Amino acid sequence: MKREHIDQWKPHFLDCSPMFEPLRQAGQLLNQLEQWPTPDQLNHLLSVQKPNIRTNTHHPLRFVAQTTSTSLFEQQYEPRTYLCGELQTRAQNWHDLFNALAWMTFPQSKAQLNALHYHALKIAEKQHRSARGRLRDAITLLDESGILVTSSHEDLTYLLKNFEWKTLFWENRSDLLQHMKFFLFGHSLYEKALSPYVGMTGKGLVFHIEPSFYQQDLHRQIVSLDNKLANLLSTKSITSTDLTPIPLLGYPDWSPDNSNATYYDNSDYFRPRSSRKTT
Repeated sequence: MKREHIDQWKPHFLDCSPMFEPLRQAGQLLNQLEQWPTPDQLNHLLSVQKPNIRTNTHHPLRFVAQTTSTSLFEQQYEPRTYLCGELQTRAQNWHDLFNALAWMTFPQSKAQLNALHYHALKIAEKQHRSARGRLRDAITLLDESGILVTSSHEDLTYLLKNFEWKTLFWENRSDLLQHMKFFLFGHSLYEKALSPYVGMTGKGLVFHIEPSFYQQDLHRQIVSLDNKLANLLSTKSITSTDLTPIPLLGYPDWSPDNSNATYYDNSDYFRPRSSRKTT
């Protein structure tokens, strides 16, 4: 990823790519700022856009400045968010800004992920374990690099899960745009979308939905998807095998280059399955 611009504030960054579409409502006031938002400004944005976001301990979410590292469990990043509702946010940092916007966009799912992190960390602390374990590995991948895939067409889902990328993105392009949609979830992916590059890959979680989903406006789609993901996270212990790699720049119009069929012939990016086992 190219990072030359990483500290440069771009007030209209959400208009740079269709990949930012899910965040636009939450971040629409950011284009009025000439400098990086402070935690107070993010809290104002939160009060305007999503005033009732709470953690699973029912604490109102609020953004606070990043503090120095501490050995106290309760003051560490995930526990502090879970126990107090305080989300530490670094200044002039795209990664943390996108995390803040993700909280505003997918509040139920982010709160559930935070709760899962907290309880896993608490168990690890009691058992004096430093390794993250399978659950935290999976939810970290989802939190950082997740992409939520909605599909009302089983054939398209089959193509995606079996890495039939050219068939999915090019040969079925019209059906794809009608029956399958990608929503970036992971805040690391949003950061990468500032400078997209061939090789940019997300970890997909597929939701089978009714065709009527696509008749709803974007806000209702996101609320519905947030609810579905939060319910899934509260009822199922996901693992990394539940997440399928997806070359994001293959989705129509997510790269200016993918309007040509030969774009999908790059097997280093659009990789076939390593085995012929189907899903």
